[in-house]
Amino acid sequence: MALIVQKYGGTSVGSIERIENVAERVMRARAAGQDVVVVLSAMSGETNRLIGLAREINPRPSERELDVLVSTGEQVTIALLAMALEKRGQPARSYTGAQVRILTDSAHTKARIRRIDTDRMREDLSAGRVVVVAGFQGIDEHGNITTLGRGGSDTSAVALAAALHADECQIYTDVDGVYTTDPRVVAKARRLDKITFEEMLEMASLGSKVLQIRSVEFAGKYNVPLRVLSSFSEGPGTLITLEDNDMEQALISGIAFNRDEAQLTIKGVPDSPGIAYRILGPVAEANVEVDMIVQNVGVDATTDLTFTVHRNDFEKALEILRRVAAELGAREVSGNEQIVKVSVVGVGMRSHAGIASRMFKTLADEKINIHMISTSEIKISVVVDEKYLELAVRALHDAFELDRAPNGAGH
Repeated sequence: MALIVQKYGGTSVGSIERIENVAERVMRARAAGQDVVVVLSAMSGETNRLIGLAREINPRPSERELDVLVSTGEQVTIALLAMALEKRGQPARSYTGAQVRILTDSAHTKARIRRIDTDRMREDLSAGRVVVVAGFQGIDEHGNITTLGRGGSDTSAVALAAALHADECQIYTDVDGVYTTDPRVVAKARRLDKITFEEMLEMASLGSKVLQIRSVEFAGKYNVPLRVLSSFSEGPGTLITLEDNDMEQALISGIAFNRDEAQLTIKGVPDSPGIAYRILGPVAEANVEVDMIVQNVGVDATTDLTFTVHRNDFEKALEILRRVAAELGAREVSGNEQIVKVSVVGVGMRSHAGIASRMFKTLADEKINIHMISTSEIKISVVVDEKYLELAVRALHDAFELDRAPNGAGH
């Protein structure tokens, strides 16, 4: 009998009617002869509401107590779903992260999973029950409730699927799969039947919001097949899996973009060993993550360094850079918040030359200037002016014919 882990996010359990819909989906899986473990988020908006209550009491509440508070959101949805299943004659048991023994480290609000005790779940499954588990939470070795941070419910689901050796982990969300790019930007964007863990990781890290990076990393590490499906419509979704020989032989699987970028430049610093560290070290120490970096060596034994950060960190990074510039005697510091990153992603790049030149020619034909370029084995990213974002994505989608399924695959 196949074992499936299903995860439903906040919008999927946002009302009693939607919880009833989830119960119907679970019943269909049971009717198909599958054992089911369900992982739930809190109702949409509930976690923010609880955090708001905490901040009214204390603007800086202790993280331990914050975890105790926000973990109650999932307790509501798991109990309601178990009730909805039992109303339909399907035995079910709900468990908080602590009850099912999702053991984590003690980093409150961003804990990492260490171990999962599966005995209780296996007993329930053997007895024909559906197991309903609170996502996003666990317990540390001292018995404290912990939460897993952003995307924690996806991570819970993948971790449970890995621990139980499930046949598939299904992530139900408000989109019906992974698309070649954002359908709101390109109407012709196509849903992919399959994509590799590697490609999905790149897409997630480059701005595609379908799945959280941590859950994809976890799934890839433990080889848990992931499927992204819609809670609100029927369909096969997108399977995220290891690369195999019958994968769609596409050069490019998708185009990701990120609007949350800002660019900083320091010009005329001495071109000497350790200079990059002296510039970027203080930025890292301030907990600002640097994304792309380009260094240009000038003719007069000086160098220019340009890098990108998240737009929220722009002012902080600019302040640090001005201080560093004064110490190093730099000629100039400048910043630009009106930029975006556009990336083409695909495992097909490994075996095909000419992807970069096609990308650059496409942008040149549209008179779009490229500020920075960064590449890896399966992606090419460029920084361009924000005003060209949609034009760039549409032009690249057309240039790589992403609206067409390779070898007749996809839909």
